Amino acid sequence: MKILITGKNGQLGQQLQKQASSDIIVIAHGRETLNIADKEQVFAVLKEEKPDTVINAAAYTAVDKAETDADQANAINAQGPENLALACRELGIRLIHVSTDFVFNGKQSHPYQPQDQRQPLGVYGESKARGEKAVEAVLPEAIIVRTAWVYDREGGNFVNTMLRLMNEREQLGVVADQVGTPTWAGTLAQALFALAKNPEAKGIYHCTDAGAASWYDFAVAIFEEGKAANLLPQEKQVQIKPIATSDYPTPATRPHYSVLDKTRLAKETGLELTHWRQVLRKVLTQ
Repeated sequence: MKILITGKNGQLGQQLQKQASSDIIVIAHGRETLNIADKEQVFAVLKEEKPDTVINAAAYTAVDKAETDADQANAINAQGPENLALACRELGIRLIHVSTDFVFNGKQSHPYQPQDQRQPLGVYGESKARGEKAVEAVLPEAIIVRTAWVYDREGGNFVNTMLRLMNEREQLGVVADQVGTPTWAGTLAQALFALAKNPEAKGIYHCTDAGAASWYDFAVAIFEEGKAANLLPQEKQVQIKPIATSDYPTPATRPHYSVLDKTRLAKETGLELTHWRQVLRKVLTQ
């Protein structure tokens, strides 16, 4: 199977390259060789590469910056997926598009199902929702995979930011009234490959690690597991204080609850999702 990956330099793009099994030929493109917002380039690259499947891991993910950079967010998150869907439809290529929990408004108190109504709160979520709708309209047999709170060993993510701040400070305030699920980029990569290998898969799936947490819960776990993995000095003490969203205002409004229901993914791929804390421990130990 020949799979073309967009966004090769991101956390997910790198994990997809690391985790590809020997029966998969991976062609990885970054923005410098494949800008998905450029329709002509999308068609030209896909015609030349002739992949069986495209996994779109390219995205504009600067949630707060998007509030003042809507054109760029929409170019990458809405127009880009539509361009890929149009090219895939014309060339007979399968498309797997990665999306986000931010397409929901976070007002539920139970896990979101794939079929639940999209109600994004800000520019970033709206751009991702538009991308989903475009993919569905152009290529109904495409796969859309929503995820949340993605991190990896490298890159600008919550885990690495917390470890840096914990090394530098004695006290941290972390939001405790936003609940979701941390997701290791490697878990998501495994799920995407499992779906790529399932010829019957189509429509919307959800993928995160198992369980739920607030950002505060996640931070406490990072401190404890970071110490256990010798990423923080053993004598180091950090007071982690739970704070409200209102105590830490940001340009973009975030969903208060965005736990995703993964039942369909597990059922159709056989993937056994591990609790987020166990996955965090494994990643930090490595």
